[in-house]
Amino acid sequence: MPAQPLPAPTRAVRLAGLLYLVIIVTGLSAELLLRGPLLTGGPEQIAAAVSAALPRFRMALLADLVMLGADIALALLFWRLLRGVSEGAALAAMVLRLMQATLIGAALVLLSALPFALAQGEIALAALLAELHATGYDVGLILFGANSLIMARLLCMSGGVPKVILGGIALSGLVYMTGGLARLAAPAALEVIQFAYALPMLAESALCLWLLLRGRI
Repeated sequence: MPAQPLPAPTRAVRLAGLLYLVIIVTGLSAELLLRGPLLTGGPEQIAAAVSAALPRFRMALLADLVMLGADIALALLFWRLLRGVSEGAALAAMVLRLMQATLIGAALVLLSALPFALAQGEIALAALLAELHATGYDVGLILFGANSLIMARLLCMSGGVPKVILGGIALSGLVYMTGGLARLAAPAALEVIQFAYALPMLAESALCLWLLLRGRI
């Protein structure tokens, strides 16, 4: 009879839940509350909105930076917690999440240059930087989508998380990959696909709460 993986330490699992919570709060705050409303419309509208709310824009950058650090820490922690379930799959999930973090970091560097472009009167360049950031973020989500599929499988094998949550995580992976590919191949479809992101928000919040409150993985 094959050896069963040892249960993950409750404290480490709850730490993973806490990191997940930081990622959700800072990521959604940066995208939906702070930065997102400033980067809508044409180049002139973006320039006017960002110029009028630079502190808010920079706060979004800091929130993204906190999210990035938590994401890297969570990638390493999940690998530690799940390598006993399947070392190869846990390693693949960690690498994909770290690759996503690398892309998000690069996109963040591009976005941080937007105020400097505006200061030089380069409105078209500022809009281009915003678009490159969005593209880098969505390409990163393709990798995160693949990570989500692997994580759903790993957590299913581990047996500590309800299957309804894992089904949501797996479907979230497909949503992320579809959205990222649409950014590259069919940008006109992005507006329709945006509604599907409600599923990942719900599924990841459920997983976060499970890890935090139940401490099981």
